[in-house]
Amino acid sequence: MLNVTLVVKQACETCTLIEPIIGQIAAHFDLRVICQDTQDFPKNLEVEYDASLEQSYRLKIEVVPTLIIRKEGVEVSRIFGWDATAWEALLGIELNRDLPKFRPGCGSKTHDPGMQERLAAQFSGHLLSARRLNFENVDDIEIGYDQGWSDGLPVVPPTAERVMRMLAGTTRQSDEIIGIVPPDFAPCSIEKIAINAVLAGCRPEYLPVVIAAVEAVLEDQFCMHGLLATTYFSGPMVVVNGPISRAIGMNSGGNALGQGNRANATIGRALQLVIRNVGGGRPGGVDRAALGNPGKYTFCFSEDETNSCWESLCGGERFFIRDINRYGLCGRWDAGLG
Repeated sequence: MLNVTLVVKQACETCTLIEPIIGQIAAHFDLRVICQDTQDFPKNLEVEYDASLEQSYRLKIEVVPTLIIRKEGVEVSRIFGWDATAWEALLGIELNRDLPKFRPGCGSKTHDPGMQERLAAQFSGHLLSARRLNFENVDDIEIGYDQGWSDGLPVVPPTAERVMRMLAGTTRQSDEIIGIVPPDFAPCSIEKIAINAVLAGCRPEYLPVVIAAVEAVLEDQFCMHGLLATTYFSGPMVVVNGPISRAIGMNSGGNALGQGNRANATIGRALQLVIRNVGGGRPGGVDRAALGNPGKYTFCFSEDETNSCWESLCGGERFFIRDINRYGLCGRWDAGLG
């Protein structure tokens, strides 16, 4: 026996156009009607009002109307939009011939701006494992100070929606552990890096660079623990090489070591926040820098290897992390794109 599911919304002109045939389908099949925006459309039928959009999200609805056919509980076909010939062929019944033969559908409410991340955070909770905190105002920058997440500057509160949006910047699994972060030697997952990238103000397309930078400083050869424990005013410097630096708009020219470029500023900051928030490397603790320096907020820029008279740092697309202190540059290490 066929089970038929129809997903609609009243605000869609195509859905209101086909309202007369929905009753016809219900007369022949076990019909489940899901409406995204009201509980009384279509009229005179039992309607499942999908106020939370959970059902539409789980059904992966992209366009309304969407007609889904199941046989013995298994989906065998789906059609979106209105195509009289296709609907009749699929259902095996004759439908109202007074309607136009074809009309495109409308976008599902599940694809309204920002909605995919919000729904994923709500209904795919297994993707995020970090402890969740509830706040009255998710845009209150004081949250970062109160929770001890901040490096002294305001941070972006890492709501589940924002973390899901950040994770869209990588194909790596959120629960993948990439290493342990000193000085507490706490396991660091892709999700934890994404959380700190949100705090730092990164865009999702920066996340692969942040991941690569974290992977580099966690290598034994880099000795991040030693860099923290020294009383020198040292900190990690990130030099990004390759096409990705241009793709994400990093600055390799005028004022490249200064303010004004979001990628430069937030990628380096995200690395420092991972060390602080995941590894526990806070000033006054294992971070024993006597003076510190402004680069400990962020020290990140890209190499202009395409227009330089010097030999490029790397022939391929890699990320160079260097330890800078009063003796200059030393201890080069690199990590590839993840």
